[in-house]
Amino acid sequence: MLCGMFGYQRIATDGKARLGRLQTPHGEVETPVFMPVGTAGSVKGVTPDQLIAAGAKMILGNTYHLMLRPGAETVARLGGLHRVMAWAGPLLTDSGGYQVFSLAHMRKLSAEGVTFQSHIDGSVVELTPARAVQVQRLLGADVIMQLDECPPGQADRDAVAAAVERSAKWARLCRDAWLEPLGKRGQATFPGAPCHSAQGKYQALFGIQQGGVYADLRAASAAELVELDLPGYAVGGVSVGEGHEALCDVLDATDGLLPGNRPRYLMGVGEPRDIIAAVTRGIDMFDCVLPTRNARNAQAFTWHGRLRLRNARHAEDAAPIDQACDCYACRHYSRGVMRHLFMAKEMLGPTLVTIHNLHFFSTFMAAIREAIAAGTLISSANAWLGAIYEGGDE
Repeated sequence: MLCGMFGYQRIATDGKARLGRLQTPHGEVETPVFMPVGTAGSVKGVTPDQLIAAGAKMILGNTYHLMLRPGAETVARLGGLHRVMAWAGPLLTDSGGYQVFSLAHMRKLSAEGVTFQSHIDGSVVELTPARAVQVQRLLGADVIMQLDECPPGQADRDAVAAAVERSAKWARLCRDAWLEPLGKRGQATFPGAPCHSAQGKYQALFGIQQGGVYADLRAASAAELVELDLPGYAVGGVSVGEGHEALCDVLDATDGLLPGNRPRYLMGVGEPRDIIAAVTRGIDMFDCVLPTRNARNAQAFTWHGRLRLRNARHAEDAAPIDQACDCYACRHYSRGVMRHLFMAKEMLGPTLVTIHNLHFFSTFMAAIREAIAAGTLISSANAWLGAIYEGGDE
């Protein structure tokens, strides 16, 4: 176990699907797990108590946004991101690389890092691997991510190859920065490796595989990362417009490339069919804005399809979002009332649907874990996805 504070234990398997347990300084997390996204230090529209009631176990903060506003140093002075979010459970921060390449302007890349123009005030910001680690150290998350270059889904092979090479160099620099405070540069091992203490907490660094849809580039990226012997590994660059089939192809090509005794994290993926496809290919961790963003647009996830609560058909519907759901929203409010709240632009509407959607995703992941333990994942998943997608939108 890393530092006596971080580790991964595989408990059971069903094919390539893994039931596991992730140990962090802020508690254990059963995997596979879905992490709600708290971009700017808050999961939009809900309190930590509501997150816990919805079943959330681990959440994600965004390095890019917090670095620009209010600033990592400010977050540290306020007690760290756990204190800022009033969240006592496990927390992961991404490196900010995806946002640099999707939101920022006037980017200038080099082997040392990236210089970009802030989308908030136009200021010029430099983000290097060492700075990415420093920012995440100040934020104080349990799991931190390497700085990587995430090329768009339509990028050609040469561009993807360059991103793989650059991300590999940055991974090594991030590893060195992560270990440097302990004077253990270049000596990472797992389990038992040192990791840096941030605000009294320990942090584990994950590497990020890139390579787009190119199997050989994926293999080259994974090989570079595995040499670093990091506590965990992520599959990046697969939620950038490539589609479900390409996602499956990438995960098939990744099979066997990442260590089986480390957690595997698929970044930015939250569509239920994508989660199932990834779990059956050995992925343990997921994050996505889908449940919260869709909730703010009046779309609710259910086991029988999605509800679009602004539709007129729901105006006088006294049924809850889902009769089988026991979340706060379904216990206290009808579809008709929720439609009224959205049409009246009341803040309560998005909050209620966010609570429901997060509860759905937590229940969905719990069902996946139970099915892995029972050895019935494939048959169960076929039934679930048939009901979810054949139900369509109402």
